[in-house]
Amino acid sequence: MKNTMQITSQQMQDVLYKLFLKYKFTKEKAQLLAQTYTESTLAGVNSHGINRVPLFLEYVENGSVKINAEAEKVESFGSIERWDGNYGPGIINATKCAKRAVKLAKTHGMGLVALRNTNHWMRGGTYGQLAADAGCISILFTNTQPNMPPWGGKDSRIGNNPFIVSIPRKGGNVILDMAISQFAFGKINDYKLRGKKLPFPGGWDANDELSNDPEKITVKERGLPIGYWKGSALSIILDMLATLLSAGNSTYKVGQKDFETGISQVYLCIYQEVFHDKALQEKLLNEIIDYTHDVEPMQAGDKIYFPGERSALTREENLKNGMPVSESVWEKIRTLSES
Repeated sequence: MKNTMQITSQQMQDVLYKLFLKYKFTKEKAQLLAQTYTESTLAGVNSHGINRVPLFLEYVENGSVKINAEAEKVESFGSIERWDGNYGPGIINATKCAKRAVKLAKTHGMGLVALRNTNHWMRGGTYGQLAADAGCISILFTNTQPNMPPWGGKDSRIGNNPFIVSIPRKGGNVILDMAISQFAFGKINDYKLRGKKLPFPGGWDANDELSNDPEKITVKERGLPIGYWKGSALSIILDMLATLLSAGNSTYKVGQKDFETGISQVYLCIYQEVFHDKALQEKLLNEIIDYTHDVEPMQAGDKIYFPGERSALTREENLKNGMPVSESVWEKIRTLSES
């Protein structure tokens, strides 16, 4: 990687903890924020890890993120609850609501928490991992500001609405974490930061042509939906569900704000223990994974991965060798923490 340096996870966590304390977060919240941003970077998701910290602090400074606010339950319907995030930090709110959905699932078999008026949760896979570690299957999603045109349209009217599914597994949890755009905008900005082109087209340029140039895509912020028209439809459906279940803001309403804030999210968990057949579940999962792994790759030397496998391997490598981090981003964060 161009213009990068290696940072250990402990170094990063220590600097971020100090930085968040400086911004008046409590010790507990500063620790959770520092740990979450570090874990995302360890998994190789710098776009929603260390690279995102300066923007998060801008949102704190402009008042979009209320540092002392937290999500609270506003309505309860048995195993289904509605919560209001009160515009608190997205990571803090998401952690609280994911844990609550797990608790509801362990009580009822299934639990759903719909959250409104929250902020960006950063890496959605964080909460899929949390649920899977607690023995729950999870289905999680969020809406966003408009950053993709509906299929056939010129202007962005739908969000890239990240979608997460996690499944507990002894040999390594299965975790799908994907935006409904071909590339998350954090990832597009990561390529832009490194001066690289995307490996595939990721959005439209100012001339309405598909492009793999991050500079051209970010001018109007018009991402390409996964699966073209199918991804466009999926984005709309996820926005509808998040909005209706939480009674919160839709992508339309979020787009009317000056900043991406007040978004809506869903946390659905299923407790596997209710089936009393964990051994069978492990066997069935491993059959699928083994069958998927055992295919001849198109390119010699390539390997096939199940969702979440590559991130787990990246985490192991980064723990051993240190995490590659943009020098400019790290310098900015060090300056913020020490000034």
